Amino acid sequence: MKNKTLVILAAGMGSRFGGLKQTEKFGPNGEYIIDYSIFDAIRSGFNKVVFIIKEENYDLFRETIGARVEDHINVEYVFQNMDNVPSKYKIPDERVKPLGTAHAILCAKNAVNEDFVIINSDDFYGHDAFEVASKYIDKDTNDVAIVGYMVKNTLTENGSVKRGILQMNDNKLEKIIESKIEKINGEMVCEPLDGSDKFVVDDNTLVSMNMIIFPKDFINYIEENFDEFLSKSDLLSDEYLIPDVISKAINNKKYDVVVEKTESVWVGVTYKEDTQSVKDYIANQIETGKYKNDLWS
Repeated sequence: MKNKTLVILAAGMGSRFGGLKQTEKFGPNGEYIIDYSIFDAIRSGFNKVVFIIKEENYDLFRETIGARVEDHINVEYVFQNMDNVPSKYKIPDERVKPLGTAHAILCAKNAVNEDFVIINSDDFYGHDAFEVASKYIDKDTNDVAIVGYMVKNTLTENGSVKRGILQMNDNKLEKIIESKIEKINGEMVCEPLDGSDKFVVDDNTLVSMNMIIFPKDFINYIEENFDEFLSKSDLLSDEYLIPDVISKAINNKKYDVVVEKTESVWVGVTYKEDTQSVKDYIANQIETGKYKNDLWS
């Protein structure tokens, strides 16, 4: 069995939620969503977790999330800083938002020594998704893989959601269609963010929830393309994003990208109003024996 690293993207600002949602307590003993992801990763064979955070949040993460898991898995912290760019570029002082998910992974280059999986810090992915990711890494390919969720398993009752519709040929990814999705009159209506015409998908259409499996050398590919992004971008607002890098890798035939389906249900706090429903979902998972009441006991 290969070594596996879980990389958790936690430098976002959580603006829609109204704060650092990574430290909202969802479990009966004060567990965070992140606890359940790390617990599932450990029991699926992962042996290291790398938190990518803003430097000013280090003490908060170390004293809360870190303190809970450091006895159970090897932990490293990486800072996503504005100065982690080639010296010929200057990020405007007015910029507050991080430089994007691809830049975040690039910041973790020295902490990642094997194939790795990225997830968002504030999403509940489910045990099966980590099993799918772990088994894929053990196949020892050099392909990228996206863990695909059935769209019906990723919705909120509190508004529309943004999802990447996975357009495939067999299980090979051809395109990610970033879309706003909402169930209207019983139909799953997708509105592409690029302004293309709306379309309808069925409940079982696979979407990306930003759980992606990478071979270690993909970080080098991210780095190779970073200069081009910086040279062509508005550095006050543009973001260097993983879906864009993956699309470029497909178009340039640098990597094959496959989709690995999971039966897991995704839950998360897209809106503040989702908080109670996530707590209720976790309580149900505990009641049915999928998780211990006191997760780390």
